[in-house]
Amino acid sequence: MKKYLADEPSCPVDYAFRRIGGKYKGRILWYLHLNPIMRYGELRKTLYDITPKMLTQTLRDLESDALINRQVYHEMPPKVEYTLTELGLELIPFIDYLREWGEKQIQKNKTPPSSFDFEK
Repeated sequence: MKKYLADEPSCPVDYAFRRIGGKYKGRILWYLHLNPIMRYGELRKTLYDITPKMLTQTLRDLESDALINRQVYHEMPPKVEYTLTELGLELIPFIDYLREWGEKQIQKNKTPPSSFDFEK
C-alpha cells in the first residue's frame, strides 16, 4: 500500500476537490463564467458573505491552480481584473451540473404551504 504525504492528493477526486472545494471557489468560477471579466469589488459585492481576507486568499488559490487569470493594470487607482483560464473553463460544465442538481434538491425540499389554519 502506497503512503501519501499530507499535501499529496490521495486520488483524482481529492485532487479535484482541493482545487474547487470549499465554500467560495466554485461560486467564484461560476460567476466568472457568467461575467467573463470581473474586478475585485464586483466579486466582493457578488459574494456578499465573504470577508475581504477570504476573498483575497481564495482568488490567490484559484490563480495558483491556474483556474483564473489576474490582470493588473498599472494606473491610478490600481485596477485588477479576473477571468477564467482555459483550465477553469473546462470545469464549467461540471459546476453547471452541480448547480442543476442543487436547484432540484432545493425544489424537492421546499415545504408545501400548510393545510392547517392556525387562526381558527
